[in-house]
Order: sequence, then C-alpha cells, then structure tokens
Amino acid sequence: MRVMTRRERRTIITGTGSCIPGRTVTNNEFLHNRFFSDYGQPLDPASTASIVAKFQEITDIAERRYTTDDLVTSDLACAAAGEALVSAGADPESLDYVIVAHNFGDVRAGNPRSDFVPSLAARVKQKLGIRNPFCVAYDLPFGCPGWLQGVIQADYFLQSGDAKKALVIGAETLSRVCDPHDRDSMLYADGAGAVVLEAAPREELVGILAHVTRSDTFEHARLLWMGTSYDPEFEDDRLFLKMRGRTLYEYALNTVPDVVRRSLEKAELTLADVRKVLLHQANAKMDEAILKRLFRLYRQCEVPEGIMPMTISRLGNSSVATLPTLLDLIVRGRLEGQRLQSGDIVVFASVGAGMNINSLVYRWP
Repeated sequence: MRVMTRRERRTIITGTGSCIPGRTVTNNEFLHNRFFSDYGQPLDPASTASIVAKFQEITDIAERRYTTDDLVTSDLACAAAGEALVSAGADPESLDYVIVAHNFGDVRAGNPRSDFVPSLAARVKQKLGIRNPFCVAYDLPFGCPGWLQGVIQADYFLQSGDAKKALVIGAETLSRVCDPHDRDSMLYADGAGAVVLEAAPREELVGILAHVTRSDTFEHARLLWMGTSYDPEFEDDRLFLKMRGRTLYEYALNTVPDVVRRSLEKAELTLADVRKVLLHQANAKMDEAILKRLFRLYRQCEVPEGIMPMTISRLGNSSVATLPTLLDLIVRGRLEGQRLQSGDIVVFASVGAGMNINSLVYRWP
C-alpha cells in the first residue's frame, strides 16, 4: 500500500443527504395490472399473482417509494441537497459546482414529457437561493452510474485546485416513465441522494483513492432504451423505459467485478482491505451474483456477512439515487447493523444504461 510522505489534496465527503418519498407502494398494488409480453401478447390475468410473487423472489423488492403528484425530480434533488449542506455545515454560496445526475428531467404527473430546460442543476441552484455566479451548475445523464460519475468528475475539479467544494446529487422519478403493462415496471422507484465533497491538504491517505469507468456502447448501447407500451392498444405513443433484462444481467455479471478489481488495483489495495461494497441497488439477486463473482476473482469463496448493505427490498430501484441514499442511511445510522468507521475502505460501484460501469474506492476519514 502506498504511504504518503507529504501533504496532498484529498477529496472528502463532508456531508450526505437524501429524500425518500413518503408514498409506499407494495407489490400488491400491481396485482390489478394487465401485463403484456415484450412482443405485445397479453399475459393470462390468472397468472398475475404468480408474476408478482416471482418478481419479488428474483429481485427481493417488496415495496418501493413514489413521490406525490405535486413534486418533480428537481424538488427531490433540492431536498436531498439541503440535507447534505446542513450535514456538511456548508454555506451554499461557497459551492464551486452543483452537479445533478438524472436521466429524464422533471417529469410531471399527468404529463410524461421530459423537461430539461433549464437544466435541473440550474433549478436546484435557484431553489437553494445560491447567487454566486461562479458556482457552476450542470446536469449529468449517464444512466444509473450518473451520481457516481458526478463524484468522479467533481474529484477531478477538486484535485486540480480550481475548486474547493462541490455538491453532487442523484435524483429520479422513475415511477413516471415506467410502462404499467411491463413486468419490469415493478422495479422502479423515486428518490434523491446527495453529497458535499471538499478538498484540502491532508497527511492521511483518506477520501477518494481511485476510480475507474468504462462505456460499452458498441454492442450494448440499447440494453436499456425508451419505447412504446407493450400494450398495443395503449392510448398514446408516449415512451417508457425498457430493458433487456437477461442480457443486462449477464453483461453486469461479466464486467462489473473486473471494473471493481481495476479500481482496487489502482488504489494499490485488494479485496481483503475492503470493509463495505456499496453497489447500485438494481436487483438483489444480480447484486449478490456480482459480489460472489468479485470474490471469486480474488479466489475467495466466503463472502463476509454484512459487507454489502441493501435497501432495494423497501426502496426499489431509484437509479442514480440508490447509492447516495444508501450512503446517507448508513452515515445517519438508519440502516440496521451498518456503520462506517475511520479507516474503513468503501467501494462504490454502479452499472446502467449506456452501457456504463464505474467503481470508486474511498477510505473513510
């Protein structure tokens, strides 16, 4: 392991926040949905209960959170940002960057069109009342890995010395872009999470240690895409989020562990050094398979209990919001049996539309 012999700039998470919507949607609420196959054939209504039960068995999702009709993605982002700023004790005017990761803009209830102009980051900056014109606000659409990629970009800005403080938010309202006739609609949820990042000279080797990103667009760009409803008689031609689930599962299983390994090697660490693995909460069985494959890369068969905290069973898949929300719950002591202590090595990793994968290694201060 590399030993520091001089003071270096380190990028540290100084505050976390999240916005978990109040409306809980259980799997029972999908029992009245009319599901279709991906080629437009209606599925037997008598099989809906078994479809829902099988879904929970595969994904571990029993419930998810939807936001209320009066709120949009930038509102959730602002709420999470406010918590993170308070947690960090940071003056919003001192921010050099506001980066908002999302994929669909502000989608209003009853009007499914994406609204990107002005950017969500501009809206959040305005809602936070930030007047500083040199606080740069921009959006980052990068699939589910968007929030983590925002942290990676912020690290570059902070390490350059041109910035001292950044706010990185992941927010999404997937409930408004999912096809009610698609079984995959049960995956999706709403939410937001945020962190404040700061850089300063530190003697300790803490904060962000390394990161790796890859994009596999040549063969895998359309494993997630936007398409019309699986119901051929749906009332309009609006677009919904679609996925090739099995192919995506195999892609993630074959590629995510290697990206994590590369990030650890870059940090001059091994898996034995890692205290927590925080994976994008996409599908419990997929995340478990990725973790087992990662341990096999290091010729380890036993996965330590509690190394991979999970929230998907009750919060669902909120895309870019899953990782920062998970982190915030751990930091605030709201996830039973999960704590972070000084010196702990944490690996963050995500996979999603693009297809994009990223991994970041962090030593808790």
